[in-house]
Amino acid sequence: MNYDDVPLWAAILISASVLIGAALTFVGAVGLVRARSFYQRIHMPTLGTSFGAIGVLLASSILASMGEGRIIAHEVLIFIFVSVTTPVTLMLLARAALHRDRVEGSPEVPSALGKPSDQ
Repeated sequence: MNYDDVPLWAAILISASVLIGAALTFVGAVGLVRARSFYQRIHMPTLGTSFGAIGVLLASSILASMGEGRIIAHEVLIFIFVSVTTPVTLMLLARAALHRDRVEGSPEVPSALGKPSDQ
C-alpha cells in the first residue's frame, strides 16, 4: 500500500491524532510561559510532552502501519521512553531546585510538611 492510498477514515483519524497531540503540546508550552514560579512551571512541560506525544505517536503508528501493511511498534518504544524519562527528569529537577531554595532560605518555598514557611 502506498501512502497516497490511505483510506479516508484513516486519514481523518491520523489528522485528528496529530492535531490533538499538537494542541496538547501547545497548551503545555503556553502554560510554561504563563506560570509565575519555577514550581508551577515544572508541571506544564511534563503534561504537554507526555500527552502531546501520545497523539503524534498514535498518528505516526497508524500511518506507518497502513503504509507497511503490518503493525509497526517503534512508536510504542518511543512513547514508553518519553513517558518514563520526562516526568522522572522533571521531578529530579524540581527536587534539586527545592533543596537549593530551602538551603538558601527562600520565603516562596513550601515547608517539608506542605505548610507555608512562615507558620
